[in-house]
Amino acid sequence: MLNVDTIKNGLVIDHICAGYGPRIFDWLGLAKTHFTTALVMNVPSHTMGKKDIIKIDNIINIDFSVLGFIDPNITVNVIKDEQIVKKIKMELPARVENVVKCKNPRCITITEHYVPQAFRLVDKDKALYCCEFCDAMVKAGPQAETQDVFEN
Repeated sequence: MLNVDTIKNGLVIDHICAGYGPRIFDWLGLAKTHFTTALVMNVPSHTMGKKDIIKIDNIINIDFSVLGFIDPNITVNVIKDEQIVKKIKMELPARVENVVKCKNPRCITITEHYVPQAFRLVDKDKALYCCEFCDAMVKAGPQAETQDVFEN
């Protein structure tokens, strides 16, 4: 049995789609921190089958819109004095910027690097986003191609 100590004051990123934990861990830069962190993968889950969990023994700033884009099922638990004081449920953001790159080779964002990679949500049920400059579509969430996310 694996035992990970409780968090005194920090964050627990829970309900991460199995296999996405390392990417989120890297995106957050947690390997370079001075405080305790834990990445637990393939944890049995009644609702998901398997999931990943990240425990952070510190309060850090996280762009929740990016987490919601990656997987809208993620939950962030805020821990204070070893107790959950707040649960933040992610959802698909209305707009994301510089999270994924446009796949259209003719898009202005490919040739003009000062132009942000901006996408707006056009279909919440299908988790589809549209490039604000060329209308190319990209899918969000764990069902998206893994190379679509974490490119920047």
